[in-house]
Amino acid sequence: MSCTLLHTSIASNHAHSRLSRPPTKVNSYVKSDLQNNKASPAKVTIRENIYTLPNLLTMSRILTCPVLGWSILDSNFHLATGLLVYAGLSDIIDGFLARRFNMRTVLGTILDPAADKTLMTTLTVTLMMKGLLPVSLAAVIIGRDVLLSLSAFYIRYTSLPHPKTFARYWDFSIPSAEVRPTTISKFNTAAQLALMFTTTIAPIGPTYLSAYLPEMQLLVAVTTIWSGLSYVFSKDAVRVLSEARKQRQPPS
Repeated sequence: MSCTLLHTSIASNHAHSRLSRPPTKVNSYVKSDLQNNKASPAKVTIRENIYTLPNLLTMSRILTCPVLGWSILDSNFHLATGLLVYAGLSDIIDGFLARRFNMRTVLGTILDPAADKTLMTTLTVTLMMKGLLPVSLAAVIIGRDVLLSLSAFYIRYTSLPHPKTFARYWDFSIPSAEVRPTTISKFNTAAQLALMFTTTIAPIGPTYLSAYLPEMQLLVAVTTIWSGLSYVFSKDAVRVLSEARKQRQPPS
C-alpha cells in the first residue's frame, strides 16, 4: 500500500514539474515573432471594400464615354447632351452618397478624377475632330492629363507596400496613395466641364452661346496650366498611406 502511494506521489510530482516548466526557447521565439507582427502595421496588408454605390456610379460615367464620343462624331448632339447631363448628375450623386453614408474609399479618390479625365479627354478629342475646339487648347488639356496619368502610375508603384507584384499593383482593394485635388484643380474641372457642355450644345442651342466660347477657352487654358503646376508644387496633393500610418503609430 505504501509502495503504491509512493509511486503515485512521484508520478504526480513529475507531472506537476512538466506543467510548471518554463516555456522552451522555440515558444518564446514564436511569441516574439507574433508580437513583432502585431507591432508592425506596415507588414499587414490593408484592404477595403471597393464595391460601393459611389464607385459603381463613377464606373458608369467612364463606360458612357465611348458612346458620348461616337454621338459627337455622328453629329447626334441631342444624345451627347443627354449623356453629359447624366455624367454631371451621377458625379453629384456619388459625391453626396460617399459623404452622407461614409462610403469614401481610397479607390474613389483615384477613380473619380479618372472618370472626369476620361470624360474630358473624350470630349476634347471628338470636339476637336469636329472643328468645334481649337487644336492648341486640346493639346494643353490632353498634355496635362497625360503627364498627370504617368505620375499616377509612378506614385502607385512607389507607394505600394511590399511585395510589389503585377497582381498587387492592379489590385485596387489594396490602397497605397490618396489623391487630393487642389483648389485650382477643382475650379479648372468646373471650367472645363462648362466649356465642353457649352460647346456640345452650341450646334443645337441658342446662337448667343457661341459668343462666350473664346473667353471660356482662354479661362480653361490658363487654369489647366495652373492646376497642373499645383500638383507638382503642392505637398498635400498626394498622401502616401504607409507614411501616414507610420506617423500615427505611437512610439515604442
